[in-house]
Amino acid sequence: AQGSRAPTQRFVDSFAKIYTPIVFIVALGVAVVPPLLFGLAWMPWINKALVLLVIACPCALVVSTPVTVVSGLAAAAKAGILIKGGVYLEEGRKLKSLALDKTGTITQGKPVVTDIVYLSGDESQAITIAATLAGRSDHPVSAALRNHFKSQSTLVLEEVADFEAITGRGVKGRIGNQWYYLGNHRLVEELGICNEATEVALNKLEAEGKTAVIISNETAPLAVIAVADTVRESSRQAIVELHALGIRTLMLTGDNDLTAKAIAKSVGIDDARGNLLPEDKLSVINEELGKYGTVGMVGDGINDAPALAKSSIGFAMGAAGTDTALETADVALMDD
Repeated sequence: AQGSRAPTQRFVDSFAKIYTPIVFIVALGVAVVPPLLFGLAWMPWINKALVLLVIACPCALVVSTPVTVVSGLAAAAKAGILIKGGVYLEEGRKLKSLALDKTGTITQGKPVVTDIVYLSGDESQAITIAATLAGRSDHPVSAALRNHFKSQSTLVLEEVADFEAITGRGVKGRIGNQWYYLGNHRLVEELGICNEATEVALNKLEAEGKTAVIISNETAPLAVIAVADTVRESSRQAIVELHALGIRTLMLTGDNDLTAKAIAKSVGIDDARGNLLPEDKLSVINEELGKYGTVGMVGDGINDAPALAKSSIGFAMGAAGTDTALETADVALMDD
């Protein structure tokens, strides 16, 4: 609890521990020294000692500081900003750099399917497998696939065994006797099954600023599915206001580099880093802390949690954010 108090409040408390005894000693001296040493009347000097105590008492200073902090926290809460302690309220003025996640932070976090490029095998099977794996994942891109395929009433989902999320890459599951994967460019490259046709499809879609995921089996990619997300209406204005405060902005995303740079350019963000795993985001935050001292991080997902924890102030998107992000962050923006 002491660690979450504002620096000013901690200073005032420390100051009062030293100042208050000194005031009492001085007041006692005023009350007894003149009568004892100089034979003066007691009552006038006792009254003067009491006046000194009233005037010099640090009560107003000690009480006013926490009241001010609580008022600030309450005002922020009314605006939909939950701050977990006065220290973060005061540290905000020191921010020099702010890193932001892309999906769900800069963008709406509600992507929609725009393209499907079939590469090999049966097209209907590829769609069925993609819909099945997406149905077990809570990632925004998986939600886009789920919503898209839900409209196809003839689609029958398969049973999945050994379903597993692969951090920063995608998901996998066993259907029948074969493993299937739904994930990003990095995943198919690590599986060693990325081919020329897949690269061509990915490069084309990523150049258009879209997020591409690949459905594949253990031996070959079956299809590339592209989704696109819309930028929040408030994002551009927020970046302009941050720049006006002298704060550098940086986008950190697990999405491909081309899409990251396209979105960053559209809203005016200073720098963009793509293809980042959670540990990569953490490394970037460490780098920013070394350069700028006080660094913030805004995110909403589990993969943002390490960076949120490491930053000077972590901001979680409350409405769209995961429980892990909300727990880790120092500030929750309840009205995304």
